[in-house]
Amino acid sequence: MTRSNSRCGRWPALLVALAVVAAGLLAGAAPAGAANLLTNPGFETGSTTGWSCPGGSVVRSPTHSGGAAMAGTTTASDIARCAQTVPVVPDTTYTVSAWVRGDPVYLGVAGGPSTWTSAASYTRLSLTFTSAANQSRAEVYLHGWYGAGTYFADDVELDGPGGGAPEGPRTPGTPSTDAVTDTSITLSWPGAGDSVTGYRVYEGDTVRATVTGTSATVTGLAPCSTHTYSVTAYNGAGESGRSGEVSGTTTGCTSADLPKHALIGYLHTSFANGSGYVRMADVPDSWDVINLAFGEPTSVTSGDIRFALCPVAECPNVETEAEFTSAVRAKQAQGKKVLLSIGGQNGQVQLTTAAARDRFVSSVSAIIDRYGLDGLDIDFEGHSLYLDRGDTDFRKPTTPVIVNLISALRSLKSRYGSDFVLTMAPETFFVQVGHQFYGGAGGGDNRTGSYLPVIHAMRDALTVLHVQDYNSGPVMGLDKQYHTMGGADFHIAMTDMVKAGFSVAGTGHTFPGLRPEQIAFGVPAAVSAGNGHTPPAQVQQALNCLARGQDCGGYDLRGGVSPDIRGLMTWSINWDRYYGWEFSDSHRPFLDALP
Repeated sequence: MTRSNSRCGRWPALLVALAVVAAGLLAGAAPAGAANLLTNPGFETGSTTGWSCPGGSVVRSPTHSGGAAMAGTTTASDIARCAQTVPVVPDTTYTVSAWVRGDPVYLGVAGGPSTWTSAASYTRLSLTFTSAANQSRAEVYLHGWYGAGTYFADDVELDGPGGGAPEGPRTPGTPSTDAVTDTSITLSWPGAGDSVTGYRVYEGDTVRATVTGTSATVTGLAPCSTHTYSVTAYNGAGESGRSGEVSGTTTGCTSADLPKHALIGYLHTSFANGSGYVRMADVPDSWDVINLAFGEPTSVTSGDIRFALCPVAECPNVETEAEFTSAVRAKQAQGKKVLLSIGGQNGQVQLTTAAARDRFVSSVSAIIDRYGLDGLDIDFEGHSLYLDRGDTDFRKPTTPVIVNLISALRSLKSRYGSDFVLTMAPETFFVQVGHQFYGGAGGGDNRTGSYLPVIHAMRDALTVLHVQDYNSGPVMGLDKQYHTMGGADFHIAMTDMVKAGFSVAGTGHTFPGLRPEQIAFGVPAAVSAGNGHTPPAQVQQALNCLARGQDCGGYDLRGGVSPDIRGLMTWSINWDRYYGWEFSDSHRPFLDALP
């Protein structure tokens, strides 16, 4: 959220990154030939299926050819080795090659020759080897070097005659969720052939079920909890690679006491911003959630959040604290929710230490208790959140500012219980842009997608996510097209991403979509409130598409129709008042008429 119409320059930087990626895509030649003995040589399955790559993941750019490549992220103690073993014929000469990019990258055969290069763009490495007289298998490997960063590999080839049968069965197909209850999720998947003894269902690195058929029910789950599964096949010779992932959420979710379709707005409580001060008592009843803007830290890394009403010198009509508190109580008596919003454009919050985390919890609790608020809104912008290089799994983040924020939010949720309302208002840069660029994977701005681990960790406690569909550059949607703010198309595509879920660039992981009642989208209340103002008719077209499946302008909803979509957020109530309540007068009746 902005106190003015200016924005920081992250989008020009992102366009530079896009240009670099585009340049990388121009390099290279044709994919591997038909003689190739390797499974998944170009990683086009979207995973490292067939390979053993503990430090590797699949990326969509840069690639040598096709739509995928492997990225190996080295550390000070790991060279990110990626290997595959295949059957070969004894006493036979083979050619091994790969298109690689990095500094350095090694290609080799276990027990045999190797080669390496240092290349800023895709370069072909090649070698030959002759199998031993009694050799029936060969292991091809790639790796980087300790602490040298990320390398990329694509179109790996092992050319020559094939040997005997593989050690294990082929990889089963990606599972689907067939049924869910409060405590269980039932999965099924395409089989892996007649040679299979059974299948193992994994959640992360933990086996949740072992079955002989192609379906399984995982039980003992918590109500309203999200789980992500993959499947392997096994027989007496070994275990296959893992299938693609599927996510499911158990039923039994309890929703906050909000209208089915809510109107959410920010109230400039601590400043005026040119739109004038609006007293809490004067906020119209059309608003269901009122976010107090803003709680801000005493310093960027202190974690010590402070909140105060606008000074009289800036806001001559500001109410007394007693009048403000009384008005909050009156709103709550009408069923409204009043939240403390932390951050905004000027409120940078970096919880870099455990001490800052603990201070955040205690200071936020003190404000909530002082005014009797209903919960918290996280509006971290700028450089509050980022990802350390190599932090590529949003499900298990390691960056301190991310880990400490998650811990703090869990503490607050535990302190206040099930009635605690938690909302978040990230910009598209921190959520949907993660589909193309993820900060921890390197190669660009380390803030891209950095809200994803926070949203994912808190998804079972999250009341509403309302991404700011404004002050944004063009963003690629699930249709592989770029969408631009200011019209129905942008809101449809961006919201559909949050509902359907999406692959996270450079990581090999997929962010699971949220439940529709957790999803709203944010728009400026008026032309002066922010870039990307959308006329009411266009906002309502987007809602008609998302909630009814109507008037989608040719866009295909990957996440399906969502009659339970929560509603609309706006910056801000003050700007809406300044422009004669156009926003709330237009959208309150429309929301009430949705199914």
